[in-house]
Amino acid sequence: MSLAIFDLDNTLIADDSDYLWGQFLVDQGIVDKDQYEQANAKFYDDYKQGTLDIVEFLRFSLQPLADNDPEQLYQWRTQFIEESIKPLLLKPAQELISKHRDRGDTLLVITATNRFVTEPIVKMYGIENLLATTPEFINGRYTGGFNGTPCFREGKVALLKEWLESSTETMQNSWFYSDSHNDLPLLTLVDNPVAVDPDEQLSQFAREANWPVISLRNGACPTHHFHK
Repeated sequence: MSLAIFDLDNTLIADDSDYLWGQFLVDQGIVDKDQYEQANAKFYDDYKQGTLDIVEFLRFSLQPLADNDPEQLYQWRTQFIEESIKPLLLKPAQELISKHRDRGDTLLVITATNRFVTEPIVKMYGIENLLATTPEFINGRYTGGFNGTPCFREGKVALLKEWLESSTETMQNSWFYSDSHNDLPLLTLVDNPVAVDPDEQLSQFAREANWPVISLRNGACPTHHFHK
């Protein structure tokens, strides 16, 4: 039995939920279209380039949570999941998750996208453990701030180590599946790193490091890398 860790965006789902949530807010007229859409696209490009200022991005992305009543936010989120996320769920991803579950592995998603957006997505895959950036919630409302360490790059490693201290899990024979070079700090920490539909930088690193490279976008779940 091992710890099987999964990134979420562009790994278990076929797009980026953080970016799509921003686009949903634009499409629904909840935020100013021109200003928000432009900023959302720039932050997403920074992320892909590896130059994202995570604190600046969180200040931007969590502001709509502060600007709106939580009950209204939850209604919008339900609509967002139905319309924008369900079509992006990947059958091969579910099969891969099931293989780890059948082996008795502990399943964990670690994502930079905030918990408000990701919690219902992770539940759809039947995964109970989630480490994500946590929006601050005080006196019945979101504040626009966040609690603790942002779950991004080295922050993912820090939050995982905190989580391990309060659990019975270890990193022995651990797995991590990710598409992004931003996840190299955690990929290099696990015993079984797997690049999933990787971006160009991760693809090159994985080839040089002789890591498995798989796709969850086409056909059946790949099993060539899977061993007991």
